[in-house]
Amino acid sequence: MVRWMQLTPMTREYAEEICGWKYAAPYDFYNMEYTEEALAEFLNGEFYVAIDSMGNRFGFFCFGHAARVPGGYAAGIYQDEERTDVGLGMAPSFTGRGLGRDFVAAGLEHGTMNLGLSKFRLVVASFNLRAIEVYRRNGFQSRNTSLSDVHGKPIQFLHMEK
Repeated sequence: MVRWMQLTPMTREYAEEICGWKYAAPYDFYNMEYTEEALAEFLNGEFYVAIDSMGNRFGFFCFGHAARVPGGYAAGIYQDEERTDVGLGMAPSFTGRGLGRDFVAAGLEHGTMNLGLSKFRLVVASFNLRAIEVYRRNGFQSRNTSLSDVHGKPIQFLHMEK
């Protein structure tokens, strides 16, 4: 059990902070725009903020349709309704410090223990080798790839399942 982090339902305050996170290249692909639409998505009931033992907003998770990428539908990856889609993001100040494995484990544990989930699916930008390795260390296996438009550019995504 990961005890140094807890997940709590997303609030507007947390969503506003997360929308302001800025990642360095090449991870700037994950930068979000602060819009009412982005805030509304964070507040749709599928998002949780991960807070560490010091009270820092460490990251976020979402479980369900909000974690899906548009290109995944055409690729047929969402046909297995037994799996729950997982989306996540870690605060830029915590990335690259070897904390990803425990962070992902905490999110999956929350999904299992509090939401009754057991089978997970996620998509990750194929260039994000750090994240792919973290997901593999958490038991995810690669399935296939697809393209999805992000910020007007086609991006290749790797589909992974656990």
